[in-house]
Amino acid sequence: MVNQVKDQQHIIIVGGGLAGLSAAEWLLRQTPSFRVTIVESAHRLGGVIQTVNREGWLIERSADSFLSARPEGIELVERLGLSKELVSIRPEARRALVWSPQKKDSGILLPVPPGFRLLAPGRIFPVLRSNVLSWFGRLRVAGERFIPKQKKQCIDESLESFAIRRLGQEAFDKLVQPLVSGIWTADPSRLSMAAACPEFFKMEQDWGSLTQGEKKRIAQLHGSVDASGARYGQFVSFRHGMQALISALECHLRRAGVQIVQDKVISLQHVGSAWQVALGKQIVRANGVVLAVPAAVASPILTTVSSKLSAELKQIEFAGAAIVSLGFHRQDITHPLTAAGMIVPRIAGKRILAASFSSSKFAGRAPDGSVLIRAFIGGALDAGVADLTDDEVLEEVLVDLKATLGLRGRPIMVQVDRWHTSMPQYNLGHVERINKIRQLEATLPSLGLAGGAYEGVGIPQVINSGQVAAAQAIADLNPHMNKSF
Repeated sequence: MVNQVKDQQHIIIVGGGLAGLSAAEWLLRQTPSFRVTIVESAHRLGGVIQTVNREGWLIERSADSFLSARPEGIELVERLGLSKELVSIRPEARRALVWSPQKKDSGILLPVPPGFRLLAPGRIFPVLRSNVLSWFGRLRVAGERFIPKQKKQCIDESLESFAIRRLGQEAFDKLVQPLVSGIWTADPSRLSMAAACPEFFKMEQDWGSLTQGEKKRIAQLHGSVDASGARYGQFVSFRHGMQALISALECHLRRAGVQIVQDKVISLQHVGSAWQVALGKQIVRANGVVLAVPAAVASPILTTVSSKLSAELKQIEFAGAAIVSLGFHRQDITHPLTAAGMIVPRIAGKRILAASFSSSKFAGRAPDGSVLIRAFIGGALDAGVADLTDDEVLEEVLVDLKATLGLRGRPIMVQVDRWHTSMPQYNLGHVERINKIRQLEATLPSLGLAGGAYEGVGIPQVINSGQVAAAQAIADLNPHMNKSF
């Protein structure tokens, strides 16, 4: 039961995913204390984050790690007492491979050039030595520092346009596009640089060159990034999977008296100085509300209080992918799998976007003598995957793994997880739309919006979104509060 103190303010959090749980955890640390209720329609908390244990296989249904360089994730882990459970990617796996088409039906897996980070070639000589690009393509990347920046600063530009302008068509096709697809499952011709990659967008304006900007960044970090440039050593997970974070959060919140209700929110009404939250079975009053659900779910809930905000949220598009987790006997794959995974360019004509070598990255992910691989298929440019059966998805993946990894046998474990509408698309105009959403949100007293649809899809960003939304929900109730996160 919730400890109901008479003068406690009541905050309702709609959505029990990571954003909602992070909002609740933040509220518990505030003074004066708040009475917190989480409303979640699913039978479990955690949203897309879930670890499945199957006879020695440790399978992540979505994210398998997070970047420790941002403070929000690590600080939450420390508060929950989970620091000793953190594990880093094994040193021998701290690189990525890219499928390089050679002839019509053949190719080879090659390392992403050391120092190449998504869009930025921090080191030129590894690019020049790499066979991923032709000599013309390598020289074009090497000449990036001589490409003038746009004279008139552009408010927004697609990632495809930006990458081709700075690095050339070949580097985009063979490196940037597959790296982008592995992160955002997006259409790069529509993906907003200002929203998805503001760091690189700003790098051009500040330094006139991605190459120079990346060198400055590395120098500031005193060379603490990995040779790959992708900071693989800064990606961490938990010894027993990402579920550890959700389980610890849930345990902490329940012990603190947070009430967790399994129900669906139908609508909101603001009556006087309070909110009325219409659930499927009852109407609950609250002093503040956090909507920590996907924008497509928040939109209809908000129609009764702000048709304009609801309409803006409805405009945010979603895509996603299917994740096919496969277990094999080690001898059934000829490739050594000494990498974090591989990415596959669209120009290769294959269906998979990428594959993560889970048992290479972290210990305890597969039984002895076996390997665990997670393949990603679908995305904004291959929405038809959503119409395939699980068996059809599996066969498409196996065809591509046979070609790329030398697969010789059938999997001994299969799990297909479908997330076809779970990844928000930061398309052109996204920053402007989010600015409008934040302005409309501010007109509604004691309401906060949280989740990956707004300002970042990574785990630290989602945690931060929950904390900021919680602060927004109580700002009018406690104007003198400490807003530190």
